[in-house]
Amino acid sequence: MQDLIYVTGHKNPDSDSVCSAIAYAELKRKLGFNASAAVLGELNRETEFILDYFKVSKPELLNTVKTQVCDLNIDKAIIISPDVSIKTAWMLMKKNNVKTLAVVDDNERLTGIVTLSDITKKYMDILENSIISTSQTPLRNIIETLNAKLITGSNEDFKTTGKVVVAAMAPEQMKPFVDAGDIVISGNRSDNQLTAIEYGANCIIVTGGCEVDNEVIESAKKKRCIIMTTPNDTFATARLINQSIPVKHIMTTNNIISFDVDDFIDEIKDKMLQTRYRSYPVVDENNKIIGFVSRYHLISQNRKKVILMDHNEKSQSVNGIDEAEVLEIIDHHRVGDIQTGKPIYFRNEPVGSTATIVANIYFENGIRPTKSIAGILCAAIISDTLNFKSPTCTFVDKLTAERLSEMSSINIDEFSLKMFKAGTSLQGKMPEEIFNQDFKEYNLGKYRIGISQVNTMDTENISEIKESLIKYMNQICKDKNYNLVIMILTDIIKEGSELLFVGENKELISKAFNIQASGNSVYLPDIVSRKKQVVPPLSTAAAE
Repeated sequence: MQDLIYVTGHKNPDSDSVCSAIAYAELKRKLGFNASAAVLGELNRETEFILDYFKVSKPELLNTVKTQVCDLNIDKAIIISPDVSIKTAWMLMKKNNVKTLAVVDDNERLTGIVTLSDITKKYMDILENSIISTSQTPLRNIIETLNAKLITGSNEDFKTTGKVVVAAMAPEQMKPFVDAGDIVISGNRSDNQLTAIEYGANCIIVTGGCEVDNEVIESAKKKRCIIMTTPNDTFATARLINQSIPVKHIMTTNNIISFDVDDFIDEIKDKMLQTRYRSYPVVDENNKIIGFVSRYHLISQNRKKVILMDHNEKSQSVNGIDEAEVLEIIDHHRVGDIQTGKPIYFRNEPVGSTATIVANIYFENGIRPTKSIAGILCAAIISDTLNFKSPTCTFVDKLTAERLSEMSSINIDEFSLKMFKAGTSLQGKMPEEIFNQDFKEYNLGKYRIGISQVNTMDTENISEIKESLIKYMNQICKDKNYNLVIMILTDIIKEGSELLFVGENKELISKAFNIQASGNSVYLPDIVSRKKQVVPPLSTAAAE
């Protein structure tokens, strides 16, 4: 499957960035890419109105594109149950060329890990002949390990509580060595087998693939003694039987260092540096094993793939953008400071809306957008051009919007009135909510400037909270160390804007707009565009 491509707008998303991201992600999917739209913050009321009107789902919230464990090509986990024999575990390691197995419960949740060193070290430590009973080895493990055939008895009869004994002596000499509950390994000596049964052996293993006499079988049935035969010789049987113990007896269960699929690479690097393990289990939120990660995986990490819409400045982009792979940029703003490691598709046009560019990419590829996609693109153009009243609006914007309105069956003037009315209501909003709904940061020369813009028809409510807005702006200016913080209150009907401003460098307002700015507010007629009518003169003033 192709890597997922995130198509995302800027922080404090507006209608143009959100709708353009949704539409472009849909276009990329039609062109065969695995793309998904994402937003970097809460949607404003206008954007919510647009998506609800055209019945389009809200994109997922993307907090960061920093590289995570889920972005790595980690090793597949070979899982086993706790009752599996160490011989089976070793064979799985050899077959799959791995040195670590994950031990899981019935719900596939991680309960422990078994490594090759666990098997070799612990196996050398378990030379005592009572290990089968102390490890509670199930009968099926012994049968599988010895490739044995069960002659008499069942799992219910296997209740060994003793040791493993090789009956290599005469029957009369067995007394000191065989106790009740023992496992007795014997060749084709029926007298030894009968004596072992008499002494209370729980299981007799007949080696060399020898036949078992009927007398022995009948005696074993009476005593509920298990008898099995194995093709292995006595030495091999004695050597192999300890390999039937379950892995739960040797697995590591305490202080397991595991990572979550959502952990960031920077975080797991620190833990790896503090430990010396060969690999580390990776689990999901339910503690289900996903795979194993090693140090060498960090060398060839896969970076998240992103397409940036309606912005090309690092400060406006998703957190962790430096760790991501930027594939494309579609924008209509000035060229910012995003840097890439290789050439990319960068489309930047002097039009009033990124949605205009996206719509025309559809048309250039001979693809007709669906009715809902055409609708949100048209709405985004109306929003960003203030229904074609903004100086940023071009003939291409109008022509594209008219074509999209036909596809989506809407009347532009009627729809824009509904949209602006829904989107510009400030009733019930706190100053920080109003200020942050469309805020962008700019580095102009030596000045760091934050600019927020609100389009509103709700002049009554905005007048009541100007003092609270200025107080909040002062706090932002102090906390974020801005030289100047501006809020543009744009009256859509009057086609003008009131600028609220705070900061140590208020003189930039006077220079930029050739006025005598006093206090914290000034009204600028015919100013409606942050991008074309506010940022450029501020940039010129900052350069003087």
